[in-house]
Amino acid sequence: MIIHKVKVYPSKVKLDKKKQLAWKLAEIASDNAKLNKKSVEMVINRIIDNASVAIASLNRKPVISSREMAMAHSRNNGATVFGLSSNLKFDCEWAAWTNGTAVRELDFHDTFLAADYSHPGDNIPPLLAVAQQNKKSGMDLLRGIITAYEVQVNLVKGICLHKHKVDHIAHLGPSVAAGIGSMLKLNTETIYQSIQQALHTTISTRQSRKGEISSWKAFAPAHAGKLAIEAVDRTMRGEGAPSPIYEGEDSVIARILDGKKALYKIPLPKKNEEKKAILETYTKEYSAEYQAQALIDIAKKLNKKIPNLNQIKKIDIYTSHHTHYVIGTGANDPQKMDPKSSRETLDHSIMYIFAVALEDADWHHIKSYTKSRAARKSTIKIWHSIKTHEDKKWTKKYHDPNPKNKSFGAKVIVTLKNGKRFSEELDKADAHPYGARPFKRENYINKFLTLTEDIISKNESNRFLKTVQNLGKLKSGQLNKLNIEINKSKLKRNLKKAIF
Repeated sequence: MIIHKVKVYPSKVKLDKKKQLAWKLAEIASDNAKLNKKSVEMVINRIIDNASVAIASLNRKPVISSREMAMAHSRNNGATVFGLSSNLKFDCEWAAWTNGTAVRELDFHDTFLAADYSHPGDNIPPLLAVAQQNKKSGMDLLRGIITAYEVQVNLVKGICLHKHKVDHIAHLGPSVAAGIGSMLKLNTETIYQSIQQALHTTISTRQSRKGEISSWKAFAPAHAGKLAIEAVDRTMRGEGAPSPIYEGEDSVIARILDGKKALYKIPLPKKNEEKKAILETYTKEYSAEYQAQALIDIAKKLNKKIPNLNQIKKIDIYTSHHTHYVIGTGANDPQKMDPKSSRETLDHSIMYIFAVALEDADWHHIKSYTKSRAARKSTIKIWHSIKTHEDKKWTKKYHDPNPKNKSFGAKVIVTLKNGKRFSEELDKADAHPYGARPFKRENYINKFLTLTEDIISKNESNRFLKTVQNLGKLKSGQLNKLNIEINKSKLKRNLKKAIF
């Protein structure tokens, strides 16, 4: 790996494009490096993972709305949409829009946390849609996804967006553009311009994940993927983009991030070096914000230790800066303590999540978020007794550069009314790659079977799992087989009159 230093330059200094971050990202996207075998297998795992959560969310309101929008943009020889017949095709950017929304809706796919946050699986829907429309092979798709993960993960390691209240999809736009460029075998110049254009158009604020969190949280990455597709299309036609988008005097860094005195360090593989960043990412066992995963495991363990939950006086959670300020009481969001809040808000409230997991010794992607579950008096009592605290020890472990040492856990102390205390701590979720029981292929398949049960037929389930595990052998034009169909009568509609 090479560490690239990125800073702002005044306009009078004409920075050679080959020294710009966007060019360096484009170089590794166009280098045609040998594919790492473990990375290939992990891509297959994540396609299975994405399909699991997408199918489970097909009849949720945001996904229905996004599907209706996509259905208004049919196209011969286009891309497929999850749930619909594979014979029906749509413009790839709209297929990416609805499939991306379906993948994100339950907050249940993969994650990577470092200087910033990310869900790298968000790269897969736009790349798959473009691959289908352009009749690419399974190997082409694998190459594109591996590149996209490499770009997003390393941007997340080096550049913090959250510090400036910029939403993390600003790293997704460039990674999708780089992945598409790699998959389509575009030249470095075209990918360079695509990355710049994609970044320029995908800057938005973190209000989408603050306060009363709306359904836009599910749409946001799909929107970034759609814009990235359009950026690549535009630059393939010979058009340029704002440049240098990272280092310029009025660039993203200069005006939105750390400013003109900024210095970022971005690790990237050498040209022609195998790309392995996907292996540093991790999926979710539970449908909740990733920093809640280890805390759900802790809650399940404490459930067995505490004799009477009704005797709880208070619960203190000692954790990292990000966990405390994003999903903890440090966020100062009253909505995180409100039983009437949206599901999107509750899955970003560790106080709610911990209370439910402690009572139920379990977590379910639907049952744990119902209005009746959130309104249970015993739950509210525990919920409102919880306070989070930043512990610098946990913050340091959160930012450890060694993936084996990086921690997203916490220490929990439960104090009863009689003064007795129970404590439990955990560095990593049990399902983390370095956790007690890391997710393997069989776990991804079981997650798929669980989430799609009673939604798709057994034959369709078996067909998809067999196909995706043979991805590297799929020939040009065969990627439509990665679509999953369900009975038309099972798909809900939104027939409200709109523009499309």
